Amino acid sequence: MQSGDDMLKQIVEKSALDSDFRQQLLADPKSTISQELGITIPESMTIKIHESDMQTVHLALPPDPHITEEQLEAISAGLCCCW
Repeated sequence: MQSGDDMLKQIVEKSALDSDFRQQLLADPKSTISQELGITIPESMTIKIHESDMQTVHLALPPDPHITEEQLEAISAGLCCCW
C-alpha cells in the first residue's frame, strides 16, 4: 500500500501532465482520486482541491486533535493526510 505522501505525489504529478485529469480532480476530487488510486474513500470524508496561483497561498493545518474514531482509523489506514 502506498503512503499518503506517495498518493499525493501521484495525484499532483498526473494533474500537472494531464489537463483532463486536472479538471476532473477539480470538479469531483473524491471520485477522481478514488478511481486513480484504486481506493475506497469513506462517505464521511470530504476532499477539497485548491488550485494555487501567484496571489494565493494555501495552508493545510494538521487534523484537529479531537478527531473521531472513524477519522483516526482513516488516518491509520493511510486514507487521510494533510494535503
